[in-house]
Amino acid sequence: MSDAPTRSGAVTSVAELFRLDAPFFLIAGPCVLEDERLNVGVGEALARLADDLGIPIVFKASFDKANRSSPGSPRGPGLDEGLERLAQVKRATGLPLLTDVHEAAQCAAVAQVADALQIPAFLCRQTDLLLAAGATGLPVNVKKGQWMAPHEMRGAVAKLRAGGASGVAVTERGTFFGYGNLVVDMRSFPQMREACEAPTVFDGTHSVQRPGEGGGISGGEPRFIPGLVRSAVAAGADALFLETHPEPARAPSDSTNMLPLDRLRPLLEQVLAIRAAIAPRPEPAGG
Repeated sequence: MSDAPTRSGAVTSVAELFRLDAPFFLIAGPCVLEDERLNVGVGEALARLADDLGIPIVFKASFDKANRSSPGSPRGPGLDEGLERLAQVKRATGLPLLTDVHEAAQCAAVAQVADALQIPAFLCRQTDLLLAAGATGLPVNVKKGQWMAPHEMRGAVAKLRAGGASGVAVTERGTFFGYGNLVVDMRSFPQMREACEAPTVFDGTHSVQRPGEGGGISGGEPRFIPGLVRSAVAAGADALFLETHPEPARAPSDSTNMLPLDRLRPLLEQVLAIRAAIAPRPEPAGG
């Protein structure tokens, strides 16, 4: 993949981002890999944002959605075809790649193409999977289970580091509040950072899901994405995770909670303005 174009906002090592005090970054892309035109088109739009806004962006899409609500729901292209589609995005855009793994046996193969692995929330306590992901030597983003307290993610991070992960990030994606509803506790970001000694990422799109509320699929309330994202950044989130699509309603997965691609830039501009407003000011010379 040496022919990948160089992007000013791209990063050469995701491991450098998955550490405390790293630059603010974004993980983004469609929920599941689709055809080359869609995948590369989203990737090119993200690469332009990385250039224009000067922030590192990691392209994310899944080759398999193994935890769909219904047995007939589309799952994606599968491992082999999915890895080739991811490689197409990297060749076209130069963006680093992140994708989910669901089984320990997938990790080594995915590590040949991806720059970082991701552990889905429902699997964040699966010891064999965490150790296998860490053993690839890649950085790993692990999502907090919807039933877990922020400090409980310490164990998942310890397993990844014991396996050999070169960097770890921890993602908040909401906590179950009764049936079919998620809430985001803004205290989670500093609490997880302190407990895990890792950067905390806010998943602003899965946090607005309504699990089981969509007639056999997960529903969602995407109108709340901007407000939650702005709040999370103000509360201290180190990075963002946002699934995005040119036409979410036509997407085969997460159609009810993805952010329209044309709304990503203005939201990121607001986020950067918030970060600038809350950044520590240097002490004036001379007291």
